[in-house]
Amino acid sequence: MTRFLGRLGGWCARHGRIVLALWVIAAAGLLGGSLVLGSPVSTDMTIPGTSAQRAHDLMRSGFGPGYAPGGTVQLVLYSERGPLTDEPRKEAVERTIDRLGDMPHVVKVETPYRRGGIASNLRIGVITVRMEGHDHAKLAETTQALSKAADPARAAGLEVVPADSSTPADKEIKTGPSEIIGVTCALVVLVFAFGTLAAALVPIFTALVSVATGLGVIGLLGHVVDVPKQAGIMATMIGLGVGIDYALFLLSRHRGLLASGVSVGESVRRTVASSGGAVVFAGGTVIIALSALMLGGFPLLRTLGWITGISVVTAVLTSITLVPALLGLLGHRINALKVPFLGRRPEASGWAGLGAWVARRPWRVLLGSVLVLAALAAPALALKLGPLDDGYGTQGSDARRSYELMEVGFGPGINGPLAVVAELPSRVADTDEPAPIVERITREIEAVDGVAHVAPAQVNDSGRSVLVQVVPEYAPSDARAAEVVRDVRAISVPGVTLHVGGEVAALADASDRMAERTPLVIAVVVLLSALLLLLAFRAPVIAVKAALMNLISLGAAFGALALVFSIGLGSGLVGMDAPASASYLETLFFTVPIESYTPLILFAVLFGLSMDYEVFLLTAVRQAYQRHGDNSRAVAEGLGTTGRVITSAALIMVAVFVAFIAYPDPLVKTFGVGLAVAVAVDATIIRGFLVPATMVLLGRLNWWCPAWLDRLLPNLSVEGHDDDPAPAPPAKELVRT
Repeated sequence: MTRFLGRLGGWCARHGRIVLALWVIAAAGLLGGSLVLGSPVSTDMTIPGTSAQRAHDLMRSGFGPGYAPGGTVQLVLYSERGPLTDEPRKEAVERTIDRLGDMPHVVKVETPYRRGGIASNLRIGVITVRMEGHDHAKLAETTQALSKAADPARAAGLEVVPADSSTPADKEIKTGPSEIIGVTCALVVLVFAFGTLAAALVPIFTALVSVATGLGVIGLLGHVVDVPKQAGIMATMIGLGVGIDYALFLLSRHRGLLASGVSVGESVRRTVASSGGAVVFAGGTVIIALSALMLGGFPLLRTLGWITGISVVTAVLTSITLVPALLGLLGHRINALKVPFLGRRPEASGWAGLGAWVARRPWRVLLGSVLVLAALAAPALALKLGPLDDGYGTQGSDARRSYELMEVGFGPGINGPLAVVAELPSRVADTDEPAPIVERITREIEAVDGVAHVAPAQVNDSGRSVLVQVVPEYAPSDARAAEVVRDVRAISVPGVTLHVGGEVAALADASDRMAERTPLVIAVVVLLSALLLLLAFRAPVIAVKAALMNLISLGAAFGALALVFSIGLGSGLVGMDAPASASYLETLFFTVPIESYTPLILFAVLFGLSMDYEVFLLTAVRQAYQRHGDNSRAVAEGLGTTGRVITSAALIMVAVFVAFIAYPDPLVKTFGVGLAVAVAVDATIIRGFLVPATMVLLGRLNWWCPAWLDRLLPNLSVEGHDDDPAPAPPAKELVRT
């Protein structure tokens, strides 16, 4: 692979204009095509084989699309001046209902002046609009159009707020400001790292081309496969981070070789042959980790994993082709546009000194690192998983306002109603006398602890299914709501099969499926990543140790999530708004649940990203060890060679992830906090102290490999020593960039 990458890098450097033109055309064509043709996204939250999914299927087939998830839109009415039952306001509401009935795809409009449609204070009511034949992927646009049709009610002085009846997959996540902030911060870090504007712009340009290409591919794939809405934001976050980082590592190696007197063409060839191999393996670990989400148990995660991996593939491809093309075109002008007072060559490497310091006292460093990491991970014991309802939305948004109005008027459970669907036996349906058994089902549901209200049962035309709308006493994010779901499912009526649907039930099923599949996903990610490292370095001890180190960094990430969201220390700083009625203390410690599938996605992403830095550090240590065979010295030199580059790369990735915390969507905030903390801890405490200390203590065992295993493994030569016989430049030459 080293020779292949070297030849590829050399060819790209010699034909830079062709490579650059091809990438620009590909990025512009794919992204432009997705903009022109559209980027269809899927709101598929199906979880095959679950009770909630069966309930939703029966609702769709037995009662019409208007009763299925995404087939209903609610408009919440609030009258500040007087009761909704007063004649002028009632007439305005009725005119609104008539207008809604004339809207496309609307099959039924339920008036608020029905049983359960108006609050006891007579000031809050709900218009329920049922639709069929509309595009569920455009639920947000449909909701806004229906809200516009309610202008007669607004003219009468009523507040009309569309309720958010979408599933978590329906949430529209818009991009824009955070990407600009992240790229700007990355550019600042690169300028400080390289000292020249020309060098700093190469990783930025490469990453932007990579992300544009990846997003174009993902957008066009939406016409062929179901692409989750989260795929675009995930691809952008990860694509920007790894795209800039991979180019940074290559550029650092190249500038170091140029400083040692190597010609431009030879420097590019050696850079891609050695550091390019590390990039390929690092990208491979990220792709493996993301692909393991296919084992998560439901379509959203399965598709999200491999779709997001596209951004990593494009980042690797641009790094080993576009970067060498740009380096060949720029030549020695890579050092042009120098920034005053930056980029001066240091006389000694601080990271090399740190490596030597760690090598002299490995036991103390190991113990201190473990204690610090344990303290960072300790809050993870308080991690609170649960549904994230609209009560945690942005203050002043329609979703948050409608949630609060519904809660005041009808109780917290109205925001997470349950849909109980009973399948009746054929002997009952055929007699056309299902009334007794329907009444028993209703009584059994009413007797369940935590049930606040049970609507009149509806029997479908075939008489085979019964639909009962149930309002629990608890908000969707309350753990007790999931207990109500389990208690209703436990009801036993002879010959009747009960299924419970709704958002709370679906998320409870997703949580159970996650708990069931998480051990499998973790095992696959760890084993495959360790196997890839074994192929790269032919050292089983190194492979196993690297996997364990990555798991440690995950503990710190989950500890930070628990501290910010589950304990509430800092939730306000990341933009999570407490209710207006909350006390000062409740505002300071406003706790937010974390969606049950979030830890699994974070695990896959973080494990892959952490392995990136492990690969780059091990590559440098291995090269030093190949030269002189002194393990402790090799560890110190490897840390000195890569420390500043890894730190710069980590700062860039942290800046990108922190920028995404500004998104209003709580799920994106969760990812931003977790990813930023994990990368920061991984690049400092783990790669700067824990990994070097353990490698010094292990000594020659680091590179031990049984003879039989050595014969079986292919010689991939990721370090590039076979293709780069000349001694590597001194550590200080590389570190200065």
